[in-house]
Amino acid sequence: MTESPTASDLPSDRTPPAVAVVDAQSPGNVGTIARAMKNFGFDELLLVDPPDLDPDGEAYGFAGHARADVLPNATKLSFDELATKYHTIGCTAVTNEDDRSHIRFPFSTPAQLAERLPTVEAPTALVFGRERVGLTNDELARIDEICSIPANAAYPVLNLGQAATITLYELRPLTLEAEETQLPDLERVRASEATLERLYGQWGSLLEELNHPEEKRPKTMRMLRRVYGRADLTEREANTFLGLLRRATERPDVR
Repeated sequence: MTESPTASDLPSDRTPPAVAVVDAQSPGNVGTIARAMKNFGFDELLLVDPPDLDPDGEAYGFAGHARADVLPNATKLSFDELATKYHTIGCTAVTNEDDRSHIRFPFSTPAQLAERLPTVEAPTALVFGRERVGLTNDELARIDEICSIPANAAYPVLNLGQAATITLYELRPLTLEAEETQLPDLERVRASEATLERLYGQWGSLLEELNHPEEKRPKTMRMLRRVYGRADLTEREANTFLGLLRRATERPDVR
């Protein structure tokens, strides 16, 4: 664990933000947060009054691959240093509903932060508090802005590790390009019009073979075109349906 950075050591880029954990009681939660950081492309972990992080203990056990870089490279600093050197965003479950109190109002959701943080001209830090009480009002009073996860009003309180994971997931556009995730290219290639017309023609043949009432066939075909149009069938999907319909047309009485 390194010591607190000097001003010249602070990151020059506006994003991604650092992740700060204040007075965590459980080493396992620190490890869970480090793992979520690794999952979503964050690498700067700041710890205020952390528990003992034994390399053979819970923190490293819960950290997954983050045990190799994020966790051992965490920076220990005081809350004063955190509030002074970073643009801080306090994460809390409980907010005020209006502007009568300025401690927890106004606030942003993680999704809103993802859109706005690239415009913040300063090193930023997401600040998560203790497992039981989160961040105190005195700490929130020193923080620049508030973030809260939309949740059930009857029970909005999340586990520390859960809250950090959800927030970092929402902020992943700050750290990961689409091609850097494990998801494949999501662009669907729609089947050609020629294939779709063959599919519709085969439907027409099946309706005829089944003696579907002739006066109802145009309306049925319009419905099928709308259904397939919304589905944006790929070439393979359309050809699969085409093959099934062809077999059904050729053998309508087979059970």
